[in-house]
Amino acid sequence: MLLRLPKSVSEAQEYLTEGAVPIGGATLVWATWQRDGFPDRAMSLRDLPEANTIEREALGAAVVLNRIDDRVPEVLRRAAAGVGTGAVRRAATVGGNIVGSTLRCLLPAALVLDARAVILEPEGVTETDLAEVLAKRQLLLSLRWRTPVTSNYHKAAAEPGGASPLVVAAALHAEDDGTNRFRVAVRSEDEVFFESAVREGEADGIPRSLWDGSFARLPDTARELVGRQVTELLARPAAA
Repeated sequence: MLLRLPKSVSEAQEYLTEGAVPIGGATLVWATWQRDGFPDRAMSLRDLPEANTIEREALGAAVVLNRIDDRVPEVLRRAAAGVGTGAVRRAATVGGNIVGSTLRCLLPAALVLDARAVILEPEGVTETDLAEVLAKRQLLLSLRWRTPVTSNYHKAAAEPGGASPLVVAAALHAEDDGTNRFRVAVRSEDEVFFESAVREGEADGIPRSLWDGSFARLPDTARELVGRQVTELLARPAAA
């Protein structure tokens, strides 16, 4: 297997055109390659500057999880810190976790940040929504978002041999129209649910409309945790 390590977007485009297979998430597909055979050409984004950025409102797909620090919002930082063991976080990347993994531990955090995906294709760099990236398994270059007013994250303790632990990610955003909007995502039983609702006036309670839609199907334990996370956001000073 010939491994390409592009140092520019134009080089990466060239290698994609040649048929190089991106290896984000390779820690998860390695067993498949061992069974079915390795690709002739592969490509890693680990030397590509655009894929290694860590900024207040951007995070590169090649960034390994243990490098994610307080330059990004709390919800994303805590989600990364809760993935696997230290050894896993030193090897797993943002792009591999979101696109290459079935657990997608960072996905709830990205959803509540209303993150957009910057993707790399042979034709160039474009921006799209996360749903399209996941559906088409596109090559993620980076995530971009607007800093929320505040955010939080909770991951329940994992049960050995059980289902994926319950995760609730939440963020409060200041909208362009002057309203504040909650965005909440839940991973429950390996499924991710997402809802958003405008904060209702000055009330300290949870917006009633947040329970409409997919959240109506959540188990009681998940609904209770959503309530606690949103209530905790309401009690916070404005800080991401």
